[in-house]
Amino acid sequence: MVVIIRVCADRPVWFKATSPGSAFEPALAEALSRWAPEHVLTPYAVDCSRGWALLPDGGPLLRSQTLDVRHWEEVLVQYGELQRALVPRVEELVRLGVPDARVLPALFDSIVQTVDAVDRERLSAFRPRLVECCAELDGFGIAATLDHADLHDGQILVAGPGRYTFFDWGDANVAHPFCSLLVAIDRAAEQLGPEVVPRLEDAYLEPWTAEHPRSDLRRAAALARRLSHLTRAGSWGRLFPATTDIGAPERAAALLRLVD
Repeated sequence: MVVIIRVCADRPVWFKATSPGSAFEPALAEALSRWAPEHVLTPYAVDCSRGWALLPDGGPLLRSQTLDVRHWEEVLVQYGELQRALVPRVEELVRLGVPDARVLPALFDSIVQTVDAVDRERLSAFRPRLVECCAELDGFGIAATLDHADLHDGQILVAGPGRYTFFDWGDANVAHPFCSLLVAIDRAAEQLGPEVVPRLEDAYLEPWTAEHPRSDLRRAAALARRLSHLTRAGSWGRLFPATTDIGAPERAAALLRLVD
């Protein structure tokens, strides 16, 4: 269970106590504030042994603003900058306790045992195709980094004109960077219509075009968006490991989206 308390002051202060499945979050928040302070909140204090963090008010949520496609473009470009800056920090991220989702078939094998027999049979039949998709994605040679795994407009703060701050890292993984596109792109499409998807995807992918053809990047993005249902399922399992009314249904639904 996650506890979040707003402390009233001249500027509000937020206290967060993480769940056991996201106990790495305070240490991650503190590290990110040193590595990329322009993109994240800087905690006032953390207690990593207890999974506690005291955080400043970071401005209004993105979802409180009137948005157009340019806002989402700016968000995704800045988030991509953060991801690229963290590529050299991958092993440090894992040492902080951030779940390692770089080998997706292994993650699949550990999660598929948690669903009922009918769904497990269907998913097991899909496993060879999953392995093929993972191998194709790995073949593009795009380095793993931090994946927020739940990047929507309620997890993004407006820090100033054209500036955004990313927070709430409890679902995070070390994974393929493009896995982050699933939630963000779907949320933008809900707000603005599906016609914005190619434009937003191209804006996010632009920094990688110096190293990879755009056609390869688009294919990698499509694969990663599909495979990221697996990391989403992993997050549900970590955060709600012992419940049946929340966590288990969402975990099973995310897994089955791999097959759809």
